[in-house]
Amino acid sequence: MAPIIEMRKVTKAYRGIPAVKDIDFALEKGEIHALLGENGAGKSTLTKIMAGVVEATSGTMIYRGREVRFASPHQALQDGIAMVFQETSLVPSMTVAQNIYLGEEKFLNRLRGIYISAQQFLQSLNFTVDPAALVASLGAAKRQMVEIARAVHHKAEVIIFDEPTATLTPEEKRHFFALMKRLKRGGVSIIFITHALEEALAEADRITILRDGELVASGPASDFNREKVVRAMVGRALSNEIYNVRRGPENIRKRGAKVLSVQDISMGNTVRNNSFSIFEGQITGVFGLIGSGRTETFKIVSGIYKRDFLRGGDIELDGRKVRYNVPTEAVRDRIIYVTEDRKLEGFFETMSIAENFYSGLLAAGLEKSRVVSFKEMRALSAAWSKKLNVKAINDNALAVELSGGNQQKVVIGKSLIQEPRLIIFDEPTRGVDVGAIAEIHQLINRLADDGLAVVVISSYLPEIMNLSDRILVCRQGRIVEEISPLEATQETIMYAAVH
Repeated sequence: MAPIIEMRKVTKAYRGIPAVKDIDFALEKGEIHALLGENGAGKSTLTKIMAGVVEATSGTMIYRGREVRFASPHQALQDGIAMVFQETSLVPSMTVAQNIYLGEEKFLNRLRGIYISAQQFLQSLNFTVDPAALVASLGAAKRQMVEIARAVHHKAEVIIFDEPTATLTPEEKRHFFALMKRLKRGGVSIIFITHALEEALAEADRITILRDGELVASGPASDFNREKVVRAMVGRALSNEIYNVRRGPENIRKRGAKVLSVQDISMGNTVRNNSFSIFEGQITGVFGLIGSGRTETFKIVSGIYKRDFLRGGDIELDGRKVRYNVPTEAVRDRIIYVTEDRKLEGFFETMSIAENFYSGLLAAGLEKSRVVSFKEMRALSAAWSKKLNVKAINDNALAVELSGGNQQKVVIGKSLIQEPRLIIFDEPTRGVDVGAIAEIHQLINRLADDGLAVVVISSYLPEIMNLSDRILVCRQGRIVEEISPLEATQETIMYAAVH
């Protein structure tokens, strides 16, 4: 049978610079096809051409045996191609059910009927999401579930998933992959972009790998292993650079002075009587499932959320009690939180790289003059772009034009410019490729070696085990156990997080 989608010599250039170049790609009917590559390799660009989000500069796309060129995502969707974006495209002010049925409303709608229908549909997908909840009130994982549900609801012949599992728990991932297999049995063709190489090797029928905008490898998944995939993605082996558990007494940093002491902090039912300490010169890893209160706890510490006014507990910074009403106060005390949701909270997408870096300086009150200095901004951006290896056309490139990994580097750089004493990384490598993961891990290790107090919140156990000098496990709104990396296994950490 002919492929359902075939790309021939497809090129897409921005300002004369190709994001993808002369790509030949084929998607067979009823297959799961993993698309891999570093950030900036061209994965999202290629799939956005298929879904009508952007138009190719040159080349041909054959869909169901005929040449097509979609002018919009709506046109592609009408023709049977749906895309679930890495950054969700839901309407925040509408409910879950309204987002699922958006564009299919009848002239007269009965909300109760829509909610019942949406509830049954979500349950059939094993997604535990309240159909009457506003999307704005949902966390990243729930929003991703709604995006996936909406794509499945459209009964598309081709569904493209861009980082679909980045925010899901292990149980939710299991349900998602079961859903993919059900769709495949129904004849749906699936492309999924992922940085979790184990997922691609385990779940895909075929794998295609891009590097620097060009196709470097493609074939049955059985022809690949992790080492071969990584080598194709980055041009070298990375087995000794990431997720190579380095545990040994000589590798564990000794704790320095106590920077932060948290005693019995509470916030409603989300954070309950939580107590712990953070020390300088160490990486404290915090593991917990979604809903465990791990993120909310450190958002209280950094002034984003407010703890209960009565019996809300105490926070001491260097032995001094603090209570922050706004994040600016924490930033002035050199407590920096690097968000897990870079698009919503991490950067200004319509501002340039240089402007985003400079905004960090302004927020911390560290600028040299009372007025914006474009000379200082350019020098700052050039220095930090080089230090963090941010890949872009130039400093004037908009943040929204960057790949996910380079956006993450901008968010981290904007935070480090603020000269933190305590820096909290929340899911620092979510949606980031293996090459950028190695760079970010090296940076985090350097910060601890330089004497900073570092917290890494992550739901990925190999990351926690590889980076941490001590591991805190969060469950039901509080830290329930501290585990030494010398004794930790994935089983013991997960057991503490669940039981």
